[in-house]
Amino acid sequence: MRLVLADGREAVARGQDICGADRTVTVAAAAIGAPAARPPASQAGVPGGANPPAPQATPNPNARAATGTGFLVANERVMTNHHVVDNCNRVVVRAPDGRSFSAVPPARVDTGLDLALLAVPGLNGPALPFRQSPAVRRGESVVAYGFPLSGLLSSDPKLTRGEINGLAGLRDNPNQYQISAPVQPGNSGGPLLDMQGHIVGVVVSKLNAQAVAGRTGDIAQNINFAVKGERAAAFLVAAGITPTPARSDGPERSAADVGEIAGRSTVFIRCER
Repeated sequence: MRLVLADGREAVARGQDICGADRTVTVAAAAIGAPAARPPASQAGVPGGANPPAPQATPNPNARAATGTGFLVANERVMTNHHVVDNCNRVVVRAPDGRSFSAVPPARVDTGLDLALLAVPGLNGPALPFRQSPAVRRGESVVAYGFPLSGLLSSDPKLTRGEINGLAGLRDNPNQYQISAPVQPGNSGGPLLDMQGHIVGVVVSKLNAQAVAGRTGDIAQNINFAVKGERAAAFLVAAGITPTPARSDGPERSAADVGEIAGRSTVFIRCER
């Protein structure tokens, strides 16, 4: 049992049977940590400091964990894949500035699209805009941004470039694009951006090359998928969030510039079980 007080103090009680006759868990006062540091009143945003920032979360090193990527679509709201946060006991979100926050359950989800919307108190930043027009075309350049292979690669975000290869996903899935931007486990839920830094998709999966090789005798190369941005935007509207719209009819940016735009709003997600 993990007890978190309003001022950010917390205590953890382990190894107690709460399914037996005695369902009372006693947390000694000495086990509760020191209060979290409060900002001066001038920094709290409210006279007298009455509304301090949400306390930072601390990842549990003893928990079984899986990781993924998400991005801000509004203040305190993060989009990711449903499979990234499915069956999590706790979701910790690391902001671009290195601070960590706990997502507040339950998440809003669409299992068919494999999308989830997380509420993350205290996490603020620029919302990535969703491309409204013109329509995405086959062959357009895109950038995938996220945190692949956490624990093996470095902890900083990774950028890969590619193209929109197909306007439908696996088995003609109309909700997805096929993309050639390389992605790995951990990229799931991350933004797929056009060359103006606007969302055109949400990275969702890669083709299982080993399984395909077992059926065809050939190794499929660099076949990946993203949920279409228009479907993700409709999911946000249904969840009560108005996505920021954008037109992509101006000059293209460099991949580095697109990466800087994505980096201000892309977060690392840790699912603890």
